[in-house]
Amino acid sequence: MSEKIHLDHDHAHHLMKAMLRIRRFEEKCAELYSGGKIRGFLHLYIGEEAVAVGVMEAIGPQDTVVATYREHGQALARGVPMTAVMAEMYGKVEGCCRGRGGSMHIFDRERQFLGGNAIVAGGLPVAVGLAMAHKQLGRNAIAVCFFGDGAVAEGEFHESMNLASLWDLPVLFVCENNLYAMGSAIERVQAEPELHKKAAGYAMVAERVDGMDVIAVEAAARRAAETVRTSGKPYFLECRTYRFRAHSMFDPELYREKAEVEVHRQRDPLTVFPAFMKECHLANDDDIARFEDEVARELDEAVAFAEAGHWEPIADLARDLYRRETL
Repeated sequence: MSEKIHLDHDHAHHLMKAMLRIRRFEEKCAELYSGGKIRGFLHLYIGEEAVAVGVMEAIGPQDTVVATYREHGQALARGVPMTAVMAEMYGKVEGCCRGRGGSMHIFDRERQFLGGNAIVAGGLPVAVGLAMAHKQLGRNAIAVCFFGDGAVAEGEFHESMNLASLWDLPVLFVCENNLYAMGSAIERVQAEPELHKKAAGYAMVAERVDGMDVIAVEAAARRAAETVRTSGKPYFLECRTYRFRAHSMFDPELYREKAEVEVHRQRDPLTVFPAFMKECHLANDDDIARFEDEVARELDEAVAFAEAGHWEPIADLARDLYRRETL
């Protein structure tokens, strides 16, 4: 894939609509969660849309993706149908994991979206294993791993970084640094808050990018993915972003002031990018209104699909507990 962005009218509209789909989907999930339609845990991605959209633009269908428990945005940007994701949120059998994964375990093998992961840093060794498989089998594929800044304090992070570099594995590490590990501000838990600098300790190329700027993220991700693909070596991309909602729907968010959130809202990618498009005559108010209408219709269809879905029958309770194929 090309390292450069061709930001014409169509591509700008595509980026805008992709971010809008994530934002409206998540807002609807918050509403449905409060109404008891979605149960379990729910971690919203609102504010971080530019990262998922920018990175997904830079990788190919053969590349494998693993993510965290805040992965609805990555799944939608990767092309997992909104109907299947919403049905999964409901726990219905029509969901992409038959309703067994729920919010934190979105999975779609066809699109090489190989799982959200409920364990902090749990996706890192999985990505390293996938990269090793790509290398051993001679595939023209890279592994892409999304993780948060909280994962950087885990042992799995360091083990994964070390092995990926030591064994020259094609992994693109995408650190979504939203400045909070759950409720802990980064300066309280990281001796080196410039997280991309940690890659130097593992002899790995790294860079930091403004994760609120979808164009900057796409450009950086294209550079990174192309480097991984041609060199066969890992790359560390730190996307500085911010989540506007609490860590989860259960979080009273007592660890930060509302004024701080409002400061970061001034950089909201769903506000900044439309303004940029209009300034550059890439879109107008009618275009933005049309995107909203299209996304609203898609969202209505997804909710109706999930509402009409079915609960898995009791007879299937033990399904998939054991491998079906003969070894």
